[in-house]
Amino acid sequence: MKSIRNKTRRPIKIHLSRGRVLHLGPGREGQVATPDAERESFKKLVEAGEIEILGEGSGPIANTAATSSGHPDSRGHHPAITSKKRGDR
Repeated sequence: MKSIRNKTRRPIKIHLSRGRVLHLGPGREGQVATPDAERESFKKLVEAGEIEILGEGSGPIANTAATSSGHPDSRGHHPAITSKKRGDR
């Protein structure tokens, strides 16, 4: 996985393999698979200066951003809230 950043002041769409599209807002970061980063259309965006490659990354950026901000990641399984039963049942 490669981390990338949108250097423009407008949102951009990056066409990836298998018909997928990555939407990046101004100044936002995202991740693409290494084979997608080697596509000709991707290389043209890098050469034009619209995006920059930040480096190799192994995990999702959303998890690192969530832990650094102090808020837990809200995706996935949420534990059931249990309470003691009260009264006659």
